[in-house]
Amino acid sequence: MAERGQAGVLRIIGGQWRGRKLRFRAARGLRPTPDRVRETLFNWLAPSIHEARCLDLFAGSGALGLEALSRGAASVRFVDNNTASLARIEEHLASLDCARGNCQAGDALRLLGKEASPFDIVFLDPPFEQGLLEPTAQALETGGWLAPEAFIYLEAGIREAPPNLPGNWQPHREKTMGDVRFSLFVRAGQFV
Repeated sequence: MAERGQAGVLRIIGGQWRGRKLRFRAARGLRPTPDRVRETLFNWLAPSIHEARCLDLFAGSGALGLEALSRGAASVRFVDNNTASLARIEEHLASLDCARGNCQAGDALRLLGKEASPFDIVFLDPPFEQGLLEPTAQALETGGWLAPEAFIYLEAGIREAPPNLPGNWQPHREKTMGDVRFSLFVRAGQFV
């Protein structure tokens, strides 16, 4: 599914590239995070985004990671199993003259089984209704992918049952817009 509103176009909401429109190719299951949801999320993250190391799993159009970079994130690693989507993100990074983003093709859960590097902010926006949030959350926590007080963003369809998350992920903010439920968690210390 293409972007809600204007198909095939992603608009950066704030920061250095505010107002820039980036085209992406439509792909099955691709539904970039809507503008209003991104605006709310990045208002929540405003005190923490500057110089943050971010991981955009299930990157799709790259909407979340590109917005993070525009707002001053130190780096973003984009991960997706669709190589065409990643190639488009690389084109966007080049057009924005941004060397702070890098793309990694592959399955997110397989990646999380490899050697970890902790991130300050992780964006989890997997395809809806495929049961990916829970195993991905557990792999992030147990694999050493999260900084001690990392923020973890989760996006899901409103019809999906809430996943069982690690006990040390504390709810920070949550909201529903249209058919999307989105939440921001903060990691508190060690896994419980």
